[in-house]
Amino acid sequence: MLTIYSVPVAVYCAKLRIMLRHKSIAFEQLPPPGGYGSVEYRAIVPSGNLPAMIHDGFMLSDSEAIAEYLDEAFPDVPMLPHTVKLRAKAREFSRSHDTRLEPAVRAIYPQVGFASRDADAVRAGGALISKHLSSLGLLLSANPLDTGQLWLCDCGFAVTFAWIKAFESALGLPVDWPQIVRDYDTRLQGFQVVADELTDYRPAMDAYLEKAKPPQG
Repeated sequence: MLTIYSVPVAVYCAKLRIMLRHKSIAFEQLPPPGGYGSVEYRAIVPSGNLPAMIHDGFMLSDSEAIAEYLDEAFPDVPMLPHTVKLRAKAREFSRSHDTRLEPAVRAIYPQVGFASRDADAVRAGGALISKHLSSLGLLLSANPLDTGQLWLCDCGFAVTFAWIKAFESALGLPVDWPQIVRDYDTRLQGFQVVADELTDYRPAMDAYLEKAKPPQG
């Protein structure tokens, strides 16, 4: 039995679900007992992080650690390359998402509320996101990975790109997308498991963005 603790709106939970869908791994999804960060949940997952996994009694947290574990535990559909150098390049892509682009996007969340939004912070956030997208474009221009396959390093970008576009629409976030990154986003959405996850994930995004709307009346 594979159990994943998650909440609907969490980016890293959606990232992990894309991988689970692609590898056709059956799983049970549960909210953290007592809520995120609760004493009850920490009794199961000491870090309190989401997502977390329990697989036949084995507990693991952090989406990247879980994904790499599952790629080895369920090897029929590999999502990391077979050579040392290509695996290293895949991890380079993953780290660029997890340590640079996604944190810059996450920094926009406090600006979602219409009443408390700081226009200067939104502009500065857009500039930082644009910087990281430019860096991603340079990585993509020398990408040695097979672009016909979905890799672990792709899963987080698919979700984070959706948030950037949502923030552009809801907040007027100013973002410069290199064409190579736009093409990458389009390619990722061409994988059915990505399209399916983003469709299922959209209601949680829309619910979160309700507070971005100006008050009525």
